[in-house]
Amino acid sequence: MQLDKFTDYALRVLMLLAVRAPARVPTSEIAALYGLSENHLAKVATRLAREGFVTSGRGRGGGLSLARSADQISLGAVVRALKRDTPVAECFGPNASCLILPACGLRTPLAEAQAAFFNALDAYPLANVTTHRPALTELLGHRDEKLVADRDPPSEP
Repeated sequence: MQLDKFTDYALRVLMLLAVRAPARVPTSEIAALYGLSENHLAKVATRLAREGFVTSGRGRGGGLSLARSADQISLGAVVRALKRDTPVAECFGPNASCLILPACGLRTPLAEAQAAFFNALDAYPLANVTTHRPALTELLGHRDEKLVADRDPPSEP
């Protein structure tokens, strides 16, 4: 099963929020970090909020944050919530029109493969894919203020 861009972006947003938790991160900043359209990312954020994975706030101090801790969000739950209306094959959808559908033996193995895919993702909470926090923090352009103070000399006036 291949993830679409929407689901891929949603997972990346959640990873960033897990690294920066409990801070709120503006969607404009997330879009800039990943080089994505703000409009597209706003749709991703809206869906993540509707599904209960993030909370969002508007205005000054607004942005996105995780709705619960990263160890309580399974990757399977996220992907399942975002892909639940996407059939693994045309014959699983509401408009199945395949000629061989009445005699096809692919439905069972495909359904089992899809279930195995989700079951594998269920075994991984978001916290497990963000265990390399220092590296992720560096890559995502956010520097912990305490670390900055320890490493960087004070700037001169």
